[in-house]
Amino acid sequence: MRHGGRILADALALHGVRRVFSIPGESFLAALDGFHDTGVQNVVCRHEGAAAMAADATGKLTGRPGVAFVTRGPGATNAAAGVHVARQDSTPMILFVGQIARGHRDREAFQELDYRAVFGGLSKWVAEVDETERLPEYVMRAFHVAQSGRPGPVVLALPEDVLSAEADVPDLPPTGTARQAVDPAAVDEALEMLARAERPLIVAGGPEWSQRAADDLARFAEGWRVPVAVAFRRQDRIDNTSPAYAGDLGVGANPALVRRLAEADLVLALGTRLGDIVTAGYETIRPAEPPAIVHVHPAPDLPGTVYRTALTITARAPDAVAALAAPEPRPRSDGSMEQARADYDAWQSQRRTPGALRMEEVVARLAERLPTEAIVTNGAGNYAAWLHRYFRWRRYGTQVSPTSGSMGYGLPAAIAAKLERPEVPVVCLAGDGCFQMTGNEFATAVQHGANVVVLVCDNGRYGTIRMHQERAYPGRVSGTDLINPDFAALARAHGGHGETVQRDADFPAALDRALAAERPAILHLRLDPRTLSTGADLPA
Repeated sequence: MRHGGRILADALALHGVRRVFSIPGESFLAALDGFHDTGVQNVVCRHEGAAAMAADATGKLTGRPGVAFVTRGPGATNAAAGVHVARQDSTPMILFVGQIARGHRDREAFQELDYRAVFGGLSKWVAEVDETERLPEYVMRAFHVAQSGRPGPVVLALPEDVLSAEADVPDLPPTGTARQAVDPAAVDEALEMLARAERPLIVAGGPEWSQRAADDLARFAEGWRVPVAVAFRRQDRIDNTSPAYAGDLGVGANPALVRRLAEADLVLALGTRLGDIVTAGYETIRPAEPPAIVHVHPAPDLPGTVYRTALTITARAPDAVAALAAPEPRPRSDGSMEQARADYDAWQSQRRTPGALRMEEVVARLAERLPTEAIVTNGAGNYAAWLHRYFRWRRYGTQVSPTSGSMGYGLPAAIAAKLERPEVPVVCLAGDGCFQMTGNEFATAVQHGANVVVLVCDNGRYGTIRMHQERAYPGRVSGTDLINPDFAALARAHGGHGETVQRDADFPAALDRALAAERPAILHLRLDPRTLSTGADLPA
């Protein structure tokens, strides 16, 4: 006989879970007890949203569901931000939520929620476990659903009496992996369309990639001499030094690349959803008049929901890329790959921003000093535009950031990344506003020995919103200025390493000291308040 918490913990261990992220709650005390003897590490966070974001980052890095535990009511609603990230980013993740005892339902008991209603539109599947004996079954299904087709989040509610009750039930191993074979006839058709196209463009993105897939993509594109663009925050899907790499279709994309997408007569979409960021608000590819689209995606019902496709290949992007790269290439001779690369290289030239410490110099020095296997994370904000524009990713699994545009993501993601890969440097870029969404997780980093380096980019405002504000209502500042703490002192108060950097010349040595500190570190980057984006500044 085992209590439900131990049955659950044993099920997670059997499914390969090495750590969970949690905020402890009385609603799942039995689960906490179950972790005590199973070897599953419980990383205690400071906020449920951060715990869910850390679980999402784990899912991105491993391809297996990241796991978070939160308590009922406000704990669950706090975690919703991370569930939304996993949904929009197609990340496998499981959120376990404490629930009131079964006998108290429908009385608006303390912290009671209808989790199917709350998370129904945010997750792939929401369920509540009603019987202790069925815990292994629900866990097995949760892992299967989170990873099958288009990956995504699953939410399981756990009534406290289900967890505390005992049962004699066998463990249930993971269900067999579902594999989709790539149709050889579809591959041949796609290659024939590529050979006939006059202005083709490959757009790569989505989940479930690997280093081998990134290498296959480079080999395929270079062999055919076709340019490759990547979707928003999917820049590690191909070595950015490849002659086929043309840049990213994210926020603040290269105008030359945006024009290339708009003028393409064939778009080979590999894993990406072709969402509004990639298509500049559905303008570069208009739903009413799309070009020929060959859409590769593991979910058969996703292609065709926004854009008509000329050909749909239901498969994981890595499997399709391997099949496309197998035949002898038919190189194009029109110079489009070379021109797209020249456009990208020209976009790399720095536009000088105001101040003694400039983000373009920070990112350039970061790229020089970090090894190719280093992981870089970020949340949301204009500060990330310098990273997207000037940093070059070389290996898959080294960019961890939210395509959903969630503020506060960078630090919990960095902690998850460092715990998953302690041997590599992990650097988080965060704006001053972004960092303060989850900055309390620096204590989590210290407690669990996640020696991350956080670059807090402080311009004293919510810069993205201020930029839009100046465009729409110039000179009428409202709600976008910030009074910030001394972030370096905050790091030291937590027992970490903290320094303030105010000049370009001081940054390289400060970065070296932070990377060598053997404890979590914050570099407080004091930027000129006029700095808004890679292409816009406030007047002096």
